[in-house]
Amino acid sequence: MSAAEDTTEVTVPCVVVTSCDNGFKEEELIKEILGSKTLPEATKQEETVAWYPWTINNKYYTADVRLCVVPSTFKMTSEIAQTMQAFIAYFDSTADGLEKLHPWISVVEDIAPEVLILVCDRVCENGVTRHEAQQWCLAHGFELVEIDPQELPDEDDDFPESTGVKRIVQALNANVWSSVEMKDGHNQGFGLMSSLVAARHNNPRSCQESPQSSSLPVDGTLVNEKDYHTESTHTETQDTVVDAMTDLDIQELANLTAGDADVDNFERLFTKLKEMKDKASSLPHEQRKVHAEKVAKAFWMAIGGDDDEIDGLSSGEES
Repeated sequence: MSAAEDTTEVTVPCVVVTSCDNGFKEEELIKEILGSKTLPEATKQEETVAWYPWTINNKYYTADVRLCVVPSTFKMTSEIAQTMQAFIAYFDSTADGLEKLHPWISVVEDIAPEVLILVCDRVCENGVTRHEAQQWCLAHGFELVEIDPQELPDEDDDFPESTGVKRIVQALNANVWSSVEMKDGHNQGFGLMSSLVAARHNNPRSCQESPQSSSLPVDGTLVNEKDYHTESTHTETQDTVVDAMTDLDIQELANLTAGDADVDNFERLFTKLKEMKDKASSLPHEQRKVHAEKVAKAFWMAIGGDDDEIDGLSSGEES
């Protein structure tokens, strides 16, 4: 593979798929997601880690992604971390399968992928109950998906929930991938509120660990205390600039939202959302959630929303 091709491959976003159940292979879930009885040829393979191609193609956009099999945290690399935008973990609900997910928690918190899905065949009253699985998901920002749930949605419901692999595919289609290419002639602002909500919900919680305690492979040496305080002062100065830029971005978003519902307007709206998302990704991990909440609140107010309706959205910071 040429250097140019290798660089392109690294920039393609990936969905990390792992299984903490020795009796269930990641490849089985990937075949279900692809809707195929066989796997496509891997674009790359390094021992037990493999990248499988997938082109998401819906009425709004197309996006090239990789479904990446990573059996354990020991197989994580900086390359995978840099491109990981979704994480799917399968566990054995008939045993204490949630315990085996523990090593992945710090990895997920460091990378903060936008889609987090916890998968099992079905919850088990004699193993991991629905309540236990849902509590775990709430604590770590995941969505629980049962491949073969015992209780199916009510068929008489006007808006029945999707379940199983269909729900996994649906969640992956709802993400705004870095490789996205919008289709002409469609509402290109479809990701507006979902993007703002996803940014708030899926970005990492404020953590007390310093950057040196990251569980991800990093290059370079540790900074000393003097350097750390200098960096903190520099960060405070940057915050003022970021806030001013954010105010301008939010005002432009509000104007675009209130504008005519034509293709050009939606094109600009989607582009602006992606720009704001890219800016947020450059912030330190501990600042992303607070930043996302400020953006969501300010946007709500900019389009005429009532402050009382969003009081409960705060994660605890004082306004």
